[in-house]
Amino acid sequence: MQFGIFTVGDVTTDPTTGYTPSEHERIKNTVAIAKKAEEVGLDVVAFGQHHNPPFAASSPTTTMAYVAAQTSKILLSTSTTLITTTDPVRIAEDYAQLQHLADGRVDLMLGRGNTGPVYPWFGKDIREGIPLAVENYALLRRLWDEEVVTWEGRFRTPLQGFTATPRPLDGVPPFVWHGSIRSPEIAEQAAYYGDGFFSNHIFWPASHTKQMVALYRRRFEHYGHGTADQAIVGLGGQVYMAKNSQDAVREFRPYFDVAPVYGHGPSLEDFMEATPLTVGSPQQVIERTLGFRDYVGDYQRQLFLMDHAGLPLSTVLRQLDMLGSEVVPVLRKEFAALAKPGVPDAPTHESLVAARQAEAVAV
Repeated sequence: MQFGIFTVGDVTTDPTTGYTPSEHERIKNTVAIAKKAEEVGLDVVAFGQHHNPPFAASSPTTTMAYVAAQTSKILLSTSTTLITTTDPVRIAEDYAQLQHLADGRVDLMLGRGNTGPVYPWFGKDIREGIPLAVENYALLRRLWDEEVVTWEGRFRTPLQGFTATPRPLDGVPPFVWHGSIRSPEIAEQAAYYGDGFFSNHIFWPASHTKQMVALYRRRFEHYGHGTADQAIVGLGGQVYMAKNSQDAVREFRPYFDVAPVYGHGPSLEDFMEATPLTVGSPQQVIERTLGFRDYVGDYQRQLFLMDHAGLPLSTVLRQLDMLGSEVVPVLRKEFAALAKPGVPDAPTHESLVAARQAEAVAV
């Protein structure tokens, strides 16, 4: 099982000090956080894509390439790659190029994005979000899988004899996770292609996440990719830790209360009860995270959001130290002991290449 972090790249004022980092500082801090994630032994770091304030994360591939040059083990992913407002030709070429630069340490999570004004900025209509996601991904698959593509659809100009360059590393494109919080159509899309399904799992109750993952698993099996237990599932989550839970709540409350997404809404206690947000001791984070398996089954990737809402870099780095030393080692051991036989590991470039070679030999 893979453990890691994801970032959305928000530039937010620290409510305890009044300090607001510059975009430059936030971007450089994101790189420092990614390098720290590798240092403490995490498997994955995922970068967001936004094109509006208060975010400074418009080009995840640029950041990923920069981080790839300064790391050696950690897998670089996205959280999210906007399949609706990013041209699939650009996605095909940018992520293949990144594959080569990072020696295969790349996958990506596709999403529609939930910021309405972004769509017209890129000449799209948010009311067409689902059809855009379906059509653009179908084209992206062809661009990676086929050397020469002739194609025509609703949402972009036709292609005649087009070859995306460079070609995917070793002839194997990056593994794709389809990320969604609320759209069953995206779970269906992931199942149809036999791709991974990532439930962000940070705003909705466990009952909703359970239904979405169960739908994906059923449809994955329906399309003949394996049993429901073999479907590739990832979860998001949010944590803030201190040695004891009282300190964690006291320290995190001012950040929660004014956070860009859920600030000025429900209380911290109500939000923790209704969603997977865990603010407490490392042991509480371990117990809460292990409980996710009770309603989604065995899964392959767990990512935590830890660098948002104005938390200063020093605090985030301390959080990562605790995550890497006190939480993840226990979670690895416990999840491995609980896993059913036959549940696959999260795909990597190496495993996908090996599977492709095995298929070729079988034929």
